[in-house]
Amino acid sequence: MYLHIGGDVLIPVRDIVAVIDYDNVDKSQITDEFIKLVDMEGLIEQTDDEKDPKSFIITNKKVYLSSISSTTLHKRSNSNKFHAK
Repeated sequence: MYLHIGGDVLIPVRDIVAVIDYDNVDKSQITDEFIKLVDMEGLIEQTDDEKDPKSFIITNKKVYLSSISSTTLHKRSNSNKFHAK
């Protein structure tokens, strides 16, 4: 099962560790430090360069910045089309 997180990016649902609202970056020193660290390590991928990020998705390999809200991504991941029948 895959989750479309914006742009042309699909990621396996099993690889998702967390989906976090991007507004938390400014509100949390730890989150801000985490984003800066993974950026320095070259592990951030932005799904849509023309739009501001609304969420970030942490996987076991990368951190994706998405222009899709964390609420919408959560709804997509819980919809029936992503669950095996």
